[in-house]
Amino acid sequence: MNVPNSLTMLRILLIPVYVGLLNYEQFDYALAVLFIAGLTDALDGIIARVADQRTRLGEVLDPLADKLMLTTGFITLSVMHLVPLWLTILVASRDLMLMLGAAVAHFTHTQVDISPTVLGKGTTLIQLATLVAVVFFASRRLDLSTLDPLLYLMGGVTLTSGLHYLSRGYVRITSSQA
Repeated sequence: MNVPNSLTMLRILLIPVYVGLLNYEQFDYALAVLFIAGLTDALDGIIARVADQRTRLGEVLDPLADKLMLTTGFITLSVMHLVPLWLTILVASRDLMLMLGAAVAHFTHTQVDISPTVLGKGTTLIQLATLVAVVFFASRRLDLSTLDPLLYLMGGVTLTSGLHYLSRGYVRITSSQA
C-alpha cells in the first residue's frame, strides 16, 4: 500500500478514537484527532499528485474516509445532543444517496465520474468546519445556540450538494440508457 492510501487508512482508524474521545467528553483531544485527520486528508492528496501515486483504491477510499469521519461525527454529536438530529439525518442521507447512486451506476454498467465537484468539496469543508466549531464550543462550554446560523448554512449547502449530485447522476444514467 502506498503512502497516500496508508494516510487514508490512518484517517479511517482515527474514527473510533475520535468517537471514544467525544463520548468521554474529551473535547480537546477530539479536536486534536480532527486536526490530525484533516492533516492526513490534505497530505494524502498532495503526496498522491506530487509523487504520482494516484490509485483507484485511493479514489474510492479517500472520499469514503471523509464520509465516515463526518457522518460518524455528526451521529455522535447528535446522540450527545450537541447538534440537532435533523442535521445528522441530512448529512447521512446525502452520503447514503451518493453511495446508492454509485452502486446503481455500477450495476447498470453506467460510466460515472466519481470525482467530487467544487460544491461537493465545499460541502465537505463546511461540514468539517461545523464539526470543529461544535466540538470547540463544547470544549469551552460556550452557548451552542450561537452556532445555529452555521448549522442552517451547513444544512442548506448539504441539501444543495445532495440535489446537485442526484441530478447529475440521473442525467448520466438516463443518457447512457438512451
